[in-house]
Amino acid sequence: MNFKSLAILFLIAIFAWYLSYLATRLDRLHHRVETSWANLDGLLQRRAAIAIEIARSDIADPASSLLLTFAAHQAREASVKDRSQAETGLSGALGILLETSTTVQSPVEQELLRELSELNAKIKVAIALHVESVNRAQLIRSKWIIKTFRLAGRAPLPVTYEFEADVL
Repeated sequence: MNFKSLAILFLIAIFAWYLSYLATRLDRLHHRVETSWANLDGLLQRRAAIAIEIARSDIADPASSLLLTFAAHQAREASVKDRSQAETGLSGALGILLETSTTVQSPVEQELLRELSELNAKIKVAIALHVESVNRAQLIRSKWIIKTFRLAGRAPLPVTYEFEADVL
């Protein structure tokens, strides 16, 4: 073998390594998106459970309690397609309840409201992390080399939901 063929083999090896690096990076980004969504989904499910507990307590009047229960069940059972609308509805119902609720007497009710407040703060952070992960993955997937060599495989393009934009 002469120097030219060694140089060509070296360049091919470097290019193959670069493609492997990009594919691994993209795989890690997809994993990060899935992990951030799983964390966010868990927090949203917990918020719906707390909303049901609040609806059963004496914090809400019967009409608000019924509205909150419906919104919480809808958020827990929503399909991927309807998730954004259901979560926005639950946020609105919780906002209305917190604005119209009278002074809380029971320590259990105070604990529920404190837990809801802490959970809302965690949800905002989880949404920010998820949106950042999705944006990063979409940016990498938009590069021409990723598209040309189909390094994303058959993985679906990560997306954000409308309710995430509303919170941020």
